[in-house]
Amino acid sequence: MIWSIIAGAIVGSIAGKIMDTHMGWIMNIIVGILGSFVGSFLFGLIGFHTTGIASFIVSVIGACICIALARKIN
Repeated sequence: MIWSIIAGAIVGSIAGKIMDTHMGWIMNIIVGILGSFVGSFLFGLIGFHTTGIASFIVSVIGACICIALARKIN
């Protein structure tokens, strides 16, 4: 549980920097964890299952997708 929160904060922070979005730590954690699910799901659909550093990269990509979708909604 703690590892998920820490990883979510790191992933969300990196995605925020990539997408030039300024979010607080809570939103970084939420976007990071949600991005992990989104990235794993989307890459799983095309048959790309990851472990290690590759799953970290997939999580960042998923978080960037979440941020882009949130921008479209607003």
